[in-house]
Amino acid sequence: MTVRQDVHSASIPVLCQSCEARHRGVCGALDPDQLVSLAKTSSRRFVETGAELIGDAEAVDSYSNVLSGVVKLTKSLSDGRQQIVGLQFAPDFLGRPFKVESAINAEAATAVSLCSFPKAAIERMMKESPGLEHRLFKQTLKELDDARDWMVTLGRKSASEKVASFLLMIARNIDPALDPAAQSTSFDLPLTRADIADFLGLTIETVSRQLTRLRSDGVIRIENNRHVTVDSLNRLQRRSGA
Repeated sequence: MTVRQDVHSASIPVLCQSCEARHRGVCGALDPDQLVSLAKTSSRRFVETGAELIGDAEAVDSYSNVLSGVVKLTKSLSDGRQQIVGLQFAPDFLGRPFKVESAINAEAATAVSLCSFPKAAIERMMKESPGLEHRLFKQTLKELDDARDWMVTLGRKSASEKVASFLLMIARNIDPALDPAAQSTSFDLPLTRADIADFLGLTIETVSRQLTRLRSDGVIRIENNRHVTVDSLNRLQRRSGA
Protein backbone atom coordinates (compact mmCIF):
# COMPACT_ATOMS: atom_id res chain seq x y z
CA MET A 1 0.00 0.00 0.00
CA THR A 2 1.26 3.50 -0.88
CA VAL A 3 0.22 6.61 1.05
CA ARG A 4 0.89 10.07 -0.39
CA GLN A 5 1.27 13.29 1.54
CA ASP A 6 1.78 16.72 -0.04
CA VAL A 7 4.68 18.75 1.34
CA HIS A 8 3.84 22.23 0.13
CA SER A 9 4.91 25.32 2.07
CA ALA A 10 5.38 29.03 1.51
CA SER A 11 8.83 28.83 3.11
CA ILE A 12 11.30 25.96 3.48
CA PRO A 13 8.96 23.03 4.19
CA VAL A 14 9.13 21.75 7.75
CA LEU A 15 9.62 18.19 6.50
CA CYS A 16 12.55 19.37 4.37
CA GLN A 17 14.28 21.04 7.32
CA SER A 18 14.88 17.75 9.12
CA CYS A 19 15.18 15.54 6.03
CA GLU A 20 18.47 13.72 5.48
CA ALA A 21 18.21 14.35 1.73
CA ARG A 22 17.98 18.07 2.51
CA HIS A 23 21.21 18.06 4.53
CA ARG A 24 23.29 15.21 3.09
CA GLY A 25 21.52 14.37 -0.16
CA VAL A 26 20.95 16.09 -3.47
CA CYS A 27 18.47 18.65 -2.13
CA GLY A 28 21.24 20.17 -0.04
CA ALA A 29 22.45 21.85 -3.24
CA LEU A 30 19.23 23.88 -3.55
CA ASP A 31 18.68 27.37 -2.18
CA PRO A 32 15.46 28.05 -0.20
CA ASP A 33 13.52 29.32 -3.22
CA GLN A 34 14.49 26.29 -5.30
CA LEU A 35 13.60 23.96 -2.44
CA VAL A 36 10.16 25.51 -2.11
CA SER A 37 9.64 25.22 -5.87
CA LEU A 38 10.58 21.54 -5.85
CA ALA A 39 8.48 20.85 -2.73
CA LYS A 40 5.38 22.16 -4.49
CA THR A 41 5.63 19.24 -6.93
CA SER A 42 6.71 16.65 -4.35
CA SER A 43 4.88 13.97 -2.42
CA ARG A 44 5.79 11.51 0.31
CA ARG A 45 5.35 7.79 -0.36
CA PHE A 46 5.39 5.08 2.29
CA VAL A 47 5.92 1.74 0.60
CA GLU A 48 5.62 -1.73 2.06
CA THR A 49 8.33 -4.40 1.87
CA GLY A 50 8.40 -6.15 -1.49
CA ALA A 51 6.68 -3.40 -3.48
CA GLU A 52 8.15 -2.63 -6.90
CA LEU A 53 9.35 0.96 -7.20
CA ILE A 54 10.79 0.88 -10.71
CA GLY A 55 10.33 -1.80 -13.35
CA ASP A 56 12.99 -2.83 -15.85
CA ALA A 57 12.52 -0.99 -19.19
CA GLU A 58 9.72 1.05 -17.62
CA ALA A 59 9.20 4.63 -18.81
CA VAL A 60 10.76 7.07 -16.36
CA ASP A 61 8.34 9.75 -15.19
CA SER A 62 9.56 10.51 -11.65
CA TYR A 63 12.55 10.39 -9.31
CA SER A 64 12.80 9.98 -5.54
CA ASN A 65 14.97 10.61 -2.53
CA VAL A 66 15.18 7.61 -0.20
CA LEU A 67 14.22 8.96 3.24
CA SER A 68 14.33 5.69 5.17
CA GLY A 69 14.59 1.98 4.55
CA VAL A 70 16.55 0.00 1.98
CA VAL A 71 15.93 -0.32 -1.77
CA LYS A 72 17.10 -3.43 -3.65
CA LEU A 73 18.31 -2.94 -7.24
CA THR A 74 18.16 -5.95 -9.55
CA LYS A 75 18.76 -6.92 -13.18
CA SER A 76 16.68 -9.62 -14.85
CA LEU A 77 17.63 -12.06 -17.61
CA SER A 78 15.28 -13.12 -20.40
CA ASP A 79 14.57 -16.45 -18.67
CA GLY A 80 13.44 -14.75 -15.47
CA ARG A 81 16.62 -15.18 -13.45
CA GLN A 82 17.48 -12.16 -11.34
CA GLN A 83 20.67 -10.73 -9.84
CA ILE A 84 20.86 -8.16 -7.05
CA VAL A 85 23.28 -5.51 -8.32
CA GLY A 86 23.07 -2.92 -5.55
CA LEU A 87 21.35 -1.49 -2.50
CA GLN A 88 20.29 2.08 -1.83
CA PHE A 89 19.91 3.75 1.54
CA ALA A 90 18.84 7.17 2.85
CA PRO A 91 19.52 9.76 1.50
CA ASP A 92 20.31 8.22 -1.90
CA PHE A 93 18.68 9.51 -5.08
CA LEU A 94 16.61 6.85 -6.84
CA GLY A 95 16.53 7.11 -10.62
CA ARG A 96 18.72 8.18 -13.53
CA PRO A 97 18.14 11.72 -14.86
CA PHE A 98 17.69 12.16 -18.61
CA LYS A 99 16.98 8.45 -19.23
CA VAL A 100 13.80 7.59 -21.12
CA GLU A 101 13.57 4.05 -19.70
CA SER A 102 14.87 2.47 -16.53
CA ALA A 103 17.63 -0.11 -16.88
CA ILE A 104 17.01 -1.87 -13.54
CA ASN A 105 14.30 -3.08 -11.21
CA ALA A 106 14.02 -1.30 -7.87
CA GLU A 107 12.15 -3.01 -5.04
CA ALA A 108 11.55 -2.10 -1.41
CA ALA A 109 13.78 -4.54 0.50
CA THR A 110 12.29 -3.14 3.73
CA ALA A 111 9.48 -0.70 4.40
CA VAL A 112 10.64 2.43 2.56
CA SER A 113 9.81 6.13 2.79
CA LEU A 114 10.39 8.16 -0.37
CA CYS A 115 10.07 11.79 -1.38
CA SER A 116 9.09 11.73 -5.05
CA PHE A 117 8.95 14.44 -7.70
CA PRO A 118 8.17 14.56 -11.43
CA LYS A 119 10.97 13.91 -13.90
CA ALA A 120 10.38 17.24 -15.66
CA ALA A 121 10.70 19.22 -12.40
CA ILE A 122 14.04 17.74 -11.32
CA GLU A 123 15.56 17.87 -14.81
CA ARG A 124 14.52 21.51 -15.20
CA MET A 125 16.03 22.31 -11.80
CA MET A 126 19.26 20.53 -12.75
CA LYS A 127 19.64 22.88 -15.70
CA GLU A 128 19.01 25.87 -13.42
CA SER A 129 21.22 24.69 -10.55
CA PRO A 130 24.79 23.55 -11.32
CA GLY A 131 25.08 22.59 -7.65
CA LEU A 132 22.29 20.04 -7.96
CA GLU A 133 23.80 18.57 -11.11
CA HIS A 134 27.17 18.41 -9.32
CA ARG A 135 25.70 16.50 -6.37
CA LEU A 136 24.02 13.99 -8.65
CA PHE A 137 27.29 13.55 -10.52
CA LYS A 138 29.10 12.93 -7.22
CA GLN A 139 26.55 10.29 -6.23
CA THR A 140 26.99 8.59 -9.60
CA LEU A 141 30.76 8.51 -9.10
CA LYS A 142 30.30 7.13 -5.58
CA GLU A 143 28.07 4.37 -6.94
CA LEU A 144 30.75 3.59 -9.55
CA ASP A 145 33.42 3.37 -6.83
CA ASP A 146 31.15 1.16 -4.72
CA ALA A 147 30.48 -1.11 -7.71
CA ARG A 148 34.21 -1.51 -8.32
CA ASP A 149 34.80 -2.33 -4.65
CA TRP A 150 31.99 -4.89 -4.81
CA MET A 151 33.58 -6.47 -7.89
CA VAL A 152 36.66 -7.13 -5.75
CA THR A 153 34.48 -8.58 -2.99
CA LEU A 154 32.68 -10.93 -5.36
CA GLY A 155 35.72 -11.87 -7.42
CA ARG A 156 38.49 -12.24 -4.88
CA LYS A 157 37.24 -12.53 -1.31
CA SER A 158 36.51 -15.74 0.56
CA ALA A 159 32.99 -16.64 1.67
CA SER A 160 33.78 -15.47 5.20
CA GLU A 161 35.12 -12.15 3.93
CA LYS A 162 32.11 -11.66 1.64
CA VAL A 163 29.62 -12.06 4.49
CA ALA A 164 31.65 -9.76 6.75
CA SER A 165 31.89 -7.19 3.92
CA PHE A 166 28.11 -7.30 3.47
CA LEU A 167 27.48 -6.76 7.18
CA LEU A 168 30.00 -3.91 7.25
CA MET A 169 28.28 -2.21 4.30
CA ILE A 170 24.88 -2.48 6.02
CA ALA A 171 26.28 -1.22 9.33
CA ARG A 172 27.77 1.85 7.68
CA ASN A 173 24.75 2.74 5.54
CA ILE A 174 21.49 1.64 7.10
CA ASP A 175 21.36 4.36 9.78
CA PRO A 176 22.02 7.84 8.29
CA ALA A 177 22.22 9.30 11.82
CA LEU A 178 25.05 6.98 12.86
CA ASP A 179 28.20 8.82 13.90
CA PRO A 180 30.92 7.95 11.32
CA ALA A 181 33.33 7.58 14.24
CA ALA A 182 31.07 5.10 16.07
CA GLN A 183 32.66 1.79 16.93
CA SER A 184 29.50 -0.21 17.53
CA THR A 185 26.01 -0.39 16.05
CA SER A 186 22.98 -2.62 15.64
CA PHE A 187 20.53 -3.11 12.79
CA ASP A 188 17.97 -5.46 11.26
CA LEU A 189 19.16 -7.34 8.19
CA PRO A 190 17.35 -5.75 5.22
CA LEU A 191 17.62 -8.88 3.07
CA THR A 192 16.56 -12.48 3.54
CA ARG A 193 19.21 -15.19 3.68
CA ALA A 194 18.28 -16.09 0.09
CA ASP A 195 18.77 -12.49 -1.08
CA ILE A 196 22.08 -12.20 0.78
CA ALA A 197 23.24 -15.40 -0.91
CA ASP A 198 22.18 -14.00 -4.30
CA PHE A 199 23.94 -10.71 -3.65
CA LEU A 200 27.17 -12.43 -2.60
CA GLY A 201 27.17 -15.29 -5.11
CA LEU A 202 26.98 -17.89 -2.34
CA THR A 203 24.52 -20.59 -1.29
CA ILE A 204 22.03 -19.97 1.52
CA GLU A 205 23.76 -22.68 3.55
CA THR A 206 27.14 -20.97 3.18
CA VAL A 207 25.71 -17.61 4.27
CA SER A 208 24.13 -19.23 7.35
CA ARG A 209 27.39 -21.03 8.23
CA GLN A 210 29.43 -17.83 7.96
CA LEU A 211 26.96 -15.84 10.07
CA THR A 212 27.12 -18.59 12.70
CA ARG A 213 30.92 -18.49 12.58
CA LEU A 214 31.00 -14.71 13.06
CA ARG A 215 28.59 -15.06 15.96
CA SER A 216 30.61 -17.90 17.55
CA ASP A 217 33.77 -15.82 17.26
CA GLY A 218 32.09 -12.90 19.04
CA VAL A 219 32.26 -10.57 16.04
CA ILE A 220 28.47 -10.17 15.90
CA ARG A 221 25.41 -11.01 17.96
CA ILE A 222 22.15 -12.09 16.30
CA GLU A 223 18.69 -11.97 17.87
CA ASN A 224 15.43 -13.23 16.32
CA ASN A 225 17.38 -14.31 13.22
CA ARG A 226 17.44 -10.73 11.82
CA HIS A 227 18.69 -8.26 14.43
CA VAL A 228 22.48 -7.93 14.33
CA THR A 229 24.68 -6.16 16.89
CA VAL A 230 28.27 -5.29 16.07
CA ASP A 231 30.31 -4.40 19.16
CA SER A 232 33.49 -3.56 17.21
CA LEU A 233 33.24 -2.26 13.65
CA ASN A 234 37.05 -2.39 13.44
CA ARG A 235 37.01 -6.10 14.19
CA LEU A 236 34.29 -6.68 11.59
CA GLN A 237 36.32 -4.71 9.07
CA ARG A 238 39.37 -6.90 9.70
CA ARG A 239 37.25 -9.99 9.06
CA SER A 240 36.07 -8.46 5.78
CA GLY A 241 39.60 -8.51 4.39
CA ALA A 242 39.62 -4.72 3.92
